[in-house]
Amino acid sequence: MKYEWFIGLRYLKAKRKQAFISIITVISIAGVTVGVMALIVVLAVMSGFEKTLKERILGTHAHLVLLKVGQEGMDDYEEVARKVERVKGVVSAAPFILNQVMLSSESNVSGVVLKGIDPDRVGKVTELAKNLKTGRLEELKKGEPPGIIVGAELAKHLSVSVNDTVQVISPLGTMTPMGVMPKMKRFRVAGTFYSGMYEIDNTLAYISLESAQKFFGLGAHVTGIEIKTDDIYGVKQIGREVRREMGLSFWTKDWMEMNRNLFSALKLEKIAMFIILVLIVLVAAFNIISTLMMVVMEKNKDIAILKAMGAPSRGILKIFVIEGLVIGVLGTLLGTILGLSIALNLETVTGFVEHLFGFKILASDVYYIDKLPSQVNPMDVGMIVFTAILISLLATVYPSWRASRLDPAEALRYE
Repeated sequence: MKYEWFIGLRYLKAKRKQAFISIITVISIAGVTVGVMALIVVLAVMSGFEKTLKERILGTHAHLVLLKVGQEGMDDYEEVARKVERVKGVVSAAPFILNQVMLSSESNVSGVVLKGIDPDRVGKVTELAKNLKTGRLEELKKGEPPGIIVGAELAKHLSVSVNDTVQVISPLGTMTPMGVMPKMKRFRVAGTFYSGMYEIDNTLAYISLESAQKFFGLGAHVTGIEIKTDDIYGVKQIGREVRREMGLSFWTKDWMEMNRNLFSALKLEKIAMFIILVLIVLVAAFNIISTLMMVVMEKNKDIAILKAMGAPSRGILKIFVIEGLVIGVLGTLLGTILGLSIALNLETVTGFVEHLFGFKILASDVYYIDKLPSQVNPMDVGMIVFTAILISLLATVYPSWRASRLDPAEALRYE
């Protein structure tokens, strides 16, 4: 072992009269540990939020939507769907109708987005079939009154269950001798779905494509085509290919554009949280600086003797860099172990905290999700470890430089 490592590691073990320096060393290690642990847990939660939101949004909505420019809808949608499915990257396509209506029951009323779907094809572009809590998609095509599937939260709000009836009221009414009258029709609740996102579960309802065409008076028209792709992050390029195939009278909108504000806010928040929590590591770095400065002052005589024996200034600098770096690496290692332990078992930890204090950390009617998600991203962990060690290394520069510049004659003058 080189003398720089031997002496640097020995200086970490304080003697009885240097116990205060030892305490500051422990505090420095603890500071780095807490900072790294907090960074790993918070960024894992932020990544988990983003992943969960993507899964739930894409479970309800298609990756890509094709619409016609300057028209209320498209009438040749079957031919359009066949052309779209021939585009590279497109897995499947299905028509849909979208409109805003009022839903009323015996006990309540609510404004919702009513979506007309093809029950036989919607499962190829969304995860609606998997999200059903009660009922089946095939029920939308059966019976009179026709079926409707509502979100679980919407069903609670309207106090309805399967086989109950609701009134669908469209503001786009019909002209009568008495003026414009809203269009109304009774529908039978054929099932409920749960996406895990309160906003969707409380504002969305499904009916069959045929029922939507009749109710809204669209004839053979639909609003557009929903498209599922083989790459959710390549939808922009696939969208360009679809537009090139279909011509200038069509335009596309992908899931990123439809949820741009949400994911932009999440990304900005993740960056802000990283910057804020790095400050914890910076505080620990100041502790490292103060620890090394005190060691340098305490070891003036030792440094002078080493330099008198021929130790170069670079060797003295290395001794204190090694000491500070060991503090930083040890704190980073402990923080990484604790942070990963919490992040990988976050559901168990939050469950224990909720049970212990008797409150719900995430209320589903306030937040998009009802439990704290976690996804450990190896790149995030690597960036945190690198940043913590780099800050610890930079914290050693000034004290180590001061030690290397010590004049042996000056230090030993009064010894």
